[in-house]
Amino acid sequence: MPENSATAVFHSNRYTAQAECEHCGGIIRHEPWCITVDRTVYYAYEIVADPTKIVEGDAIILHALGVVWGANPCCGGCKPN
Repeated sequence: MPENSATAVFHSNRYTAQAECEHCGGIIRHEPWCITVDRTVYYAYEIVADPTKIVEGDAIILHALGVVWGANPCCGGCKPN
């Protein structure tokens, strides 16, 4: 049976590995936990990258738990024990 070009289905993959999201690896759509989709995850990512962006309420909670939130003072110059 000859194939009719009007009814033939052609598959084209326009997506490449270079097109993937650098955060979740999604190519066609982002994962639900991706920083580009979830604002809470984005906030967590942002305060790890820049500790000055933490909101006051979160800083108070972390302080109450004994956590010091700020820039890393060591910066790789510390000697291992």
